[in-house]
Amino acid sequence: MTDALWYTARATGVVSLLLLTVVVVLGIGSRAGRPVFGLPRFAVSLVHRNASLMASILIVIHVTTLLTDPYAHLKLLDLLVPFDAAYRPAWVGLGTTALDLVVAIIVTSLLRRRLGARTWRAVHWFAYVMWPVAWLHGIGTGTDRGSAWYVALAVAAAIAVAGALIWRLAPGFTTLGGRREPRTTPVPTATYGVPTPINRVPTPINRIPTPINRTPTPIKRGGIR
Repeated sequence: MTDALWYTARATGVVSLLLLTVVVVLGIGSRAGRPVFGLPRFAVSLVHRNASLMASILIVIHVTTLLTDPYAHLKLLDLLVPFDAAYRPAWVGLGTTALDLVVAIIVTSLLRRRLGARTWRAVHWFAYVMWPVAWLHGIGTGTDRGSAWYVALAVAAAIAVAGALIWRLAPGFTTLGGRREPRTTPVPTATYGVPTPINRVPTPINRIPTPINRTPTPIKRGGIR
């Protein structure tokens, strides 16, 4: 039974990190004002929400199995107060910090209508802090941290998040409201020799009408002979 709990905790921890990576990357992609990753925006938002839900469920399983596993030496207080665990307090404390941030993001998302969009968005920014903290927790305290396959997964996840952040901060990234436009740089034209100046001043048009002679021609009284 203990081995089953330990393997379950390891598996859910790894898959949770991968799902959190998908959540962060798709969360950035859903802010774009155009289709991304070959999907329309509504599909990106749908996958983002489903991945968030699955990651939350796996995190709950991960924490529950560690609490019930006697080899983990975790107490309920260790899930609330970071850096106080008996086993690797620094690395486990990072996991506790990431857990607290995840709980804060989930709670504010459920109460979004009551809290308002501004408060929800301010708390949601902590997702950018939560992910590297969770990543370091897996690198430092994970049982598989020395395995080649886990290192490859961790590096791939870091590259994906870093690439999404670079894209988000790029000048050409436009949000739904179009608040950031791509910066256009004038393209220099090649010149050969001295260019011929172009006269851009329009030629004036004489708009004064030509006077018409309205004086009638006198007719001789004797008629035309």
